[in-house]
Amino acid sequence: MSGHSKWANIKHKKARSDEKRGKEFTKVAKEITIAVKSGGGGDPESNAKLKLAIQKAKSINMPNENITRAIKKGTGEIQSEAIEEFCYEGYAPAGVAVMLDIATDNRNRTAPDIRHLFSKHNGNLGESGCVSWMFKRVGLINVDKANAPDEEELMLMALECGADDVRDEGDSYDIITGQDNFLEVKEALENTGIAIAEADLDMLPETQVEISDVDTALKIIKLIDLLEDHDDVQKVYTNMNLTEDVLDKLS
Repeated sequence: MSGHSKWANIKHKKARSDEKRGKEFTKVAKEITIAVKSGGGGDPESNAKLKLAIQKAKSINMPNENITRAIKKGTGEIQSEAIEEFCYEGYAPAGVAVMLDIATDNRNRTAPDIRHLFSKHNGNLGESGCVSWMFKRVGLINVDKANAPDEEELMLMALECGADDVRDEGDSYDIITGQDNFLEVKEALENTGIAIAEADLDMLPETQVEISDVDTALKIIKLIDLLEDHDDVQKVYTNMNLTEDVLDKLS
C-alpha cells in the first residue's frame, strides 16, 4: 500500500478554501491554454490533452466562461503571454525525491522562487535528471471503494478496459494505465458504470522513501504545500511513502 497515494487522497477529500479553488482554476485554465497551443487545436474531440484538461476543469466546477476564455487564449483569439513548460527536480527533507511540472511566462522569475522554497525548507533544487529516473509517467484513476465492486471484479473490469494494474489504497483503489491509453481506459470504465473520484496523468515513483516520523513528514508536507501553491507550479510529484502510523496521526 502506498502512503504517497493515501496522503494524496486524504488531501483531495479535505475541504478546499476559496483561495485554493481560485488557484486550481488558474492552473487548470493554464493547462487548457497550453493544450490548445501545443498543436492540438481547440476541439477536444481531436485534442486528447485538451479533452483531459476540460474534464479536469469540470470536475472542480470551473465556470464554462473560464474554460472558453482559456481555449481562446490558446487559439490566439484572446491575447496572452507565451507560456513555457518544463520540469524541475530536487529533494525534500529525508532525501525524498520531488518533481515539479512548471508552466511559466518568466523562467527568470520562477527559478529563484523555487530554489528559495527548497532551500528555506531543508531541501534543495537539483540538476535535470537527478530524480526523474525514479518515476514513470502513467495514467492514474482513483475509485472510492464505496462506489466500486470488490477488488477481484474491479481488476477484471479494469484489465478488460486496457488498464495495467489495480492497487488497494485503503479507502479507494488506484487503477494504473499507460499514458497513451489513459483516456480510453477512463471512458471505458465510466461506460461500465464505475464512478471515478479522480483521474489524471501522474508520475508514479518506482522507488520510495518511507517516512515513519511525524515531524519529518510535516516538514516535507509543508514544502510540498508551498510548492503546490506557487502560481507557476502545475503539479508536484514525490516518492514519499508515509507509514500507516504517520497517516493515522495526520488524517
